[in-house]
Amino acid sequence: MAVVQAAGTDAWLSVRQAVARLLGRGSTERETAELTRLDQMEVALAAEEDADAQRRRWEAVWQTRLEVLLEALDAQARAAAAAQLSEVVAVARSVRGGVQASPGGVAAGGDVRVAAESGSVAGAVVQVEGGVHLMGPFPSGERLQD
Repeated sequence: MAVVQAAGTDAWLSVRQAVARLLGRGSTERETAELTRLDQMEVALAAEEDADAQRRRWEAVWQTRLEVLLEALDAQARAAAAAQLSEVVAVARSVRGGVQASPGGVAAGGDVRVAAESGSVAGAVVQVEGGVHLMGPFPSGERLQD
């Protein structure tokens, strides 16, 4: 997922190069092929046509490619490749800052308040990494708890 999520961010060039180098395993020809594949992914993700499906597709592609690579290596080379992958993930996550929204969504690094006034209804679809506290007014004066 980190490879896909890094596309289009400030970390992309570093992640792109590191993944191509890892999968190229010392072959300039294979590394160039991986760079081409990574560029195709970046273009597909930027197209915004069914972005969620594109993201899922490319996550599966890179997961499979990296699993195949790791399975083909001996224990020592696998450990080295796993360390390289950990570095790639760290670089990719360093830019995201932990907050990311899908296309059409809203991302917030702090509190978000959704309020209804004058008898109207307000709502939001959220993915929460932390606590949630909902406040009324509720019909019978009750309060929802975390």
